Amino acid sequence: MSAAPRTAVSSLASSPSFRGRIGCDAGSGYYAAERRYRLHLSLSCAHCLRIAVAHSLLGLEETVPVVLLPAVPDRPHGGHSALRPLYEASSHAHPGPAVAPVLSDTWTGRIVSTHTPDILRDLARRFGGDEPGRPALYPHGTEAEIEALESLCEDRVNEAAQRAGQVEADATVRRTALGSLLRFLGSLEWRLAHQDFILGDHLTAGDVHLWVTLVQLDTVHRHHLDADAVQRIADHPHLWAYARRLAAHPAFGRHLDLDGIARRHHARCRGLEAAGAAVQILDWAVHIADGPAQASHGERSGFMEPQYALHLRPSGSA
Repeated sequence: MSAAPRTAVSSLASSPSFRGRIGCDAGSGYYAAERRYRLHLSLSCAHCLRIAVAHSLLGLEETVPVVLLPAVPDRPHGGHSALRPLYEASSHAHPGPAVAPVLSDTWTGRIVSTHTPDILRDLARRFGGDEPGRPALYPHGTEAEIEALESLCEDRVNEAAQRAGQVEADATVRRTALGSLLRFLGSLEWRLAHQDFILGDHLTAGDVHLWVTLVQLDTVHRHHLDADAVQRIADHPHLWAYARRLAAHPAFGRHLDLDGIARRHHARCRGLEAAGAAVQILDWAVHIADGPAQASHGERSGFMEPQYALHLRPSGSA
């Protein structure tokens, strides 16, 4: 597949994003080459955390180096000063914030992509290869299921949890949102009671997305829910055992910056904390420590300091 030309596309936040793709050969423009590309990630950001986990699972520490950005952006609207030169080089007088994640091309000094799904798929397909020990994050025939899971995680967990925690919202709206969230968690619970990973016996990109979603649910959204709601969310033992197990995996837990997530959340959140803030579902730090010995934040290999049954179907299917 040829790489699409680099273009700026308006996102939901009215900030242009870059949607270049890495192709399969030199005729594609952007093509896979060792150490040509660089990832710029802030691990307190859910999108960046997904990319960091996938990057480690694929063993790309030496192939695609990573630059770590501060947990709390230093510019308005989530922008990073360190990324501004890249944005300006890629889009003259770039009007929006210089946000992460970014996949940049060191040969041209420009941005290839800021679109997380595209970055993940290009890392897996252009650099992942078939080496032993590397998971197939997008196995043949699973693409529609993975996309459906990603959509459900956003709608039925992240958005539903936000609606359920809005104090100013109508009680019926909050109750309906919580019910939607709990039904989806119940579906996940049923699946994980019968299999090790969300799509079966093997880890995929769907597990990366779901794990990061569960991290956000417990470390961010929980703070705006009442204690009863958090207890009901926690009452899914197979789901949270799955989250604990993945947290102990070095490709997952080593990138979990709990302090950074908390600081980022408090820096940008204007909502009131509820009783659920005191009801932690998992002690993530303990479960990370249960896994293999982890490198410290500044020693991550390949990372550089800054500068009921669940049916997963494609959107629109019956």
